[in-house]
Amino acid sequence: MTYTIDRYPCEDSPRLGAMTLHPTPESVPRARRWFRKFIAPYNPACSIDDCTLMISELVTNAIRYGQADETWVVRVEWFREGASLRVEVHNPGFPAAVRLRHPDTNDAHGRGLLLVDSIADSWHSGPSRFGGTVVSFVVADAWPA
Repeated sequence: MTYTIDRYPCEDSPRLGAMTLHPTPESVPRARRWFRKFIAPYNPACSIDDCTLMISELVTNAIRYGQADETWVVRVEWFREGASLRVEVHNPGFPAAVRLRHPDTNDAHGRGLLLVDSIADSWHSGPSRFGGTVVSFVVADAWPA
């Protein structure tokens, strides 16, 4: 199996859902597709297209820069915090490796976090509670207060 979905979070949890993905290129469109499917019942007022773009970028980075071995996975979780939506992408890479780059025009890579930085209301990187790195973004006013 290449992924698992947690679509029934516990009643008191702010977590709306989670997925665990293997570090393969197929996981990027899968993350977009499953996020769209499982966020829809919550009727967020924010742009789902923007959220899926940011998820694509962060999952791609997690796969590209995470520490690969035969057992590691990428975990995506999304939470409602008041009127905000927070999405976290966890991977086993070292936290200090995450940085906002300013690539040259001819660089083929390096714009993912720039997109997240320009679309999200905020973003953060640091140590993951699962070990490794978490990169998260917040979209404010995703739901009426």
